[in-house]
Amino acid sequence: VQLVESGGGSVQAGGSLRLSCVASGLRACMGWFRQAPGKEREGDAGIYRSGDITYYANSVKGRFTISRDNAKNTVYLQMNSLKPEDTAMYYCAANSLVPCGDWRGYNYWGQGTQVTVS
Repeated sequence: VQLVESGGGSVQAGGSLRLSCVASGLRACMGWFRQAPGKEREGDAGIYRSGDITYYANSVKGRFTISRDNAKNTVYLQMNSLKPEDTAMYYCAANSLVPCGDWRGYNYWGQGTQVTVS
């Protein structure tokens, strides 16, 4: 599975960004992870094939929304009310196993897109 992220950039606190991930083939679970400098990679959001089952880390609930368009092989992460602590490299990931909220199961990764919030 090849995953290509886009949509990162620099934004002021309180602003919004929409990340996109185009996949060579979507898997049952698709997710978004982040990794800040000096920290481990952590899961932010996951979504099941049907699109109606989603999982979120507590830190992003109510601010981030994950969605997928299976016809376009694309997964999105809408990020609102961004905070400086959201600054990180964001990675798209895929997982053939469920549940999609088990972050340890993701085994396909994109190259990442940088998000900077000031």
